[in-house]
Amino acid sequence: MKAKVFDRKFDEGEDILEALDLSKARRPMQEQKRVNVDFPSWMVARLDREARRLGVSRQSIIKVWLSERLEETASNKSLNKDAQ
Repeated sequence: MKAKVFDRKFDEGEDILEALDLSKARRPMQEQKRVNVDFPSWMVARLDREARRLGVSRQSIIKVWLSERLEETASNKSLNKDAQ
C-alpha cells in the first residue's frame, strides 16, 4: 500500500492494521533485558508482603519502584541544573 493511501485511510478512520507487520513492531526504549539481582532475604520478604498487599507480582513492584526512583532522580537533577 502506498503511503498516500495509508495516510488517507488512517485520516478517515479506516482500519489500517492489515497493512502493518506487527511482528516487527518495537517500542523504543522498552526492549526487555534480563538482569539478576541478589537481595537479602528480609528484603525479599518485605517486597513479597507489599506486592501481595497491592495485588501485583514481586517483579512488578520492583520495576515500578525502580522506575519511580529513576524518574525522581532525573527530575531532581533537572531542577538542580535549572537552579544553577
